[in-house]
Amino acid sequence: MKILVVGATGATGRLLVKDLLDRGEKVTVVVRSTEKLSELLNNKNLTVVQAALLDLSDKQMAELVQGCDAVASCLGHNMTFKGMFGKPRRLVADAARRLCTAIETNQPKKPVKYVLMNTSGMRNRDLNERIAPGEKIVVALLSVLLPPYTDNIAAAEFLRTKIGQNNPLIEWTAVRPDSLINEDSVSPYEIHPSPIRSALFNPGKVSRINVARFMAELICDNSTWKQWKGKMPVLYSSEPRADSH
Repeated sequence: MKILVVGATGATGRLLVKDLLDRGEKVTVVVRSTEKLSELLNNKNLTVVQAALLDLSDKQMAELVQGCDAVASCLGHNMTFKGMFGKPRRLVADAARRLCTAIETNQPKKPVKYVLMNTSGMRNRDLNERIAPGEKIVVALLSVLLPPYTDNIAAAEFLRTKIGQNNPLIEWTAVRPDSLINEDSVSPYEIHPSPIRSALFNPGKVSRINVARFMAELICDNSTWKQWKGKMPVLYSSEPRADSH
C-alpha cells in the first residue's frame, strides 16, 4: 500500500509512521523539518516531502495523493499561544478539505481511505450524542476561546457532511482518542462508537502508541475498516482489572 501521513512529526504521527513502516508499507510524509523523524529516514519505504502542507498548490496536492491507498491526518496545533491563536487557524479542517479535493481531482479507481485523528470532545451528530447541560456550557466556551477545538470540529464535520457516507472516491473515519498519554508499547485498548464517559468531567486515558496502532489497523486491515468506516470511534486504553479472589 501507499500511504500519505500528514502531521508525521507530532507525538502520535511519528508512532503511526513507524507502525506502518514496520508493516512494510510505503509511506510518504510532508514535514517542515526531518529532525523528529531522524531514526526512520534510512527506511527505503519512507518518502519525505519537505514543505508546509497548506503552502502546496492544488496541482502539487493532487500529485501528493496520486496513487495513495490511504491518507492519515495526525495534524494538530502546538499548545503555545502562537500555535493556538496564530495562523493557520484551520489547519486540520483546511488540510482535510484540500486533500480530499485533490483525491477527487485524481478520480482514483477505488476509494481512498481518509483517517482523521480527532478528539473525544467532538460529538458525532449522526448518532445524536448527548452531553450534560454543564458540559454544553464548557463546550460553548471552548468553541469561542480555543480555535484548535473549533478546527477539529470543522474537520470532522467536513468529512461527515461534505464527503458523507456514499462518496465513490473517498471513505473516511474520524478517530476520537480520550486524554492522551505516553507509553512505550501497545497495550489493550477499547473502541466504542460513542464516548462512554465525559471527555471534560470524567475523561479516560489512551496512549498515543495505541492510537497509532488503531489508525494503522484501520488503514491495513479491511475488516477493521469495514467496521468503522464513516464512523467516529472513541478510544480508551483498557483499565487493569483487579484480580478476583
